[in-house]
Formats: sequence, structure tokens, C-alpha cells
Amino acid sequence: MQKKSIELKSSNFTLLVLYLNNHNIDLINQSLYKKIQECPKFFKNAPVIVNVSRLCNTVNWKKIQEIIISHGFFVVGVSGCQDNMLKKNIIDSGLPVLSERKKNESHFFTNFCFNSKKNKNEIINKVEKTHIIDIPIRSGQKIYAKHADLIVINNVSAGAELVADGNIHIYGIVRGRVLAGANGDTSRKIFCTGLFAELVSISGEYWLSDQIPSEFIGKSAQIYLKNKFLTINSLS
Repeated sequence: MQKKSIELKSSNFTLLVLYLNNHNIDLINQSLYKKIQECPKFFKNAPVIVNVSRLCNTVNWKKIQEIIISHGFFVVGVSGCQDNMLKKNIIDSGLPVLSERKKNESHFFTNFCFNSKKNKNEIINKVEKTHIIDIPIRSGQKIYAKHADLIVINNVSAGAELVADGNIHIYGIVRGRVLAGANGDTSRKIFCTGLFAELVSISGEYWLSDQIPSEFIGKSAQIYLKNKFLTINSLS
């Protein structure tokens, strides 16, 4: 049977959400610069969704879009737009206006905001089940365990990405990105038997490879949050 030339299917992706909480274009520009300096490798060429729920229709959207792009981000869409005039300006700029899911149903793993503290009252989804994968995770593959723990009984290649709302266990060598507690649950942990990860994250707090303590590279380890800071211990 001949395969169809094209197919349209739904899928899950992990994206950064850039919340714009201030109308001051200069401040947005400065804040973006400072944020990128914290971790330039992580944000380089990163695709982002821009949330404009706190912007009014008089804001210069074209200028804001240019600033975001100038810092090396790829804007793939805009969310949170409630104003018809602003929505028209966004669509005219060539970007889609996205309708958001209900709270806690998002597939976005990290948010970063300007002039706004993170909402401490966000509801955290309960982990309901466990996903088990026993094949190698190749470069470019992304696995997301929604409302679940994720167990990988194999190796994870560089360029691959594991995301779970619950804990992540890797019984093998991990060289890709590992993000647990993706829905904001700070009690979740990462367990692995061969740590070479490009990035590890718990509830949005992350280390790049050069931030992971060198004595744990290649070793068995558990990573978790303690007093809001990433902490790592040996499993042996």
C-alpha cells in the first residue's frame, strides 16, 4: 500500500514561553540581554512562544518582535492575546496567535518573565502513572511523560530530550537533556547511572553540562531541589 504523501497529526513539543510583563521596549531589550548572558548556550537559537496577555493594543509589536529576534530567538507563535487590534498586528507580522490550554495542561517546560514573580499558587498535577521505555533514545527525539514518571532502560544520546511532570529514571548513559517536574512540582527528582547530560532541570531550575559538578560526571547520581537550589548526590 502506497504511503500518503503528507499527514497531519497532533504532537507534543517542549518550548520556552517568554512572558512580557512590561510595555517598556528598552526594559524588555535589557532584560533579554541579561537573561541570555546567564546561559548563552541554552538560549542560542531557541524557539519561543511569546505570551502578551499583559500588553495593551498600543504597544509596538513590530519593534518587540525585532528585539526578540535580534537576541537569537525564533518566535514560533504568540499566546495570551485578548485584544483584537494587537491580535491583528501579530497576525500581520506573519505569526500565529495560539489558543492556550487550561492551566496545567501546557507542554511548555520553562517560563521566564520580566518584572513579575512566579505565581506560587500554581496547581501541580498529580503524577498518575509511569512511562517505561527500553529502547535507545536517539539524537533529536523528544519524550514527554505527561502527569507521569519516566523510566528509560537504555542510553540517551546527545541532542535527545526527556521531559516528565514526575520523576525521571535513566538506567544507562545520558548525554541529552533531562527535565523533571516540568509542570512545576519541585519535589521531583532525576536518577541516572551514567551522567553526561547536556542539561538537567527540576521544575525550571537547570544546570548546563559545565555547571554539573565534575566529580559526578559519568557517575550514578540523583538530582533534586533543596531550598530551591539544584543539589546532586551519588547513588552509590
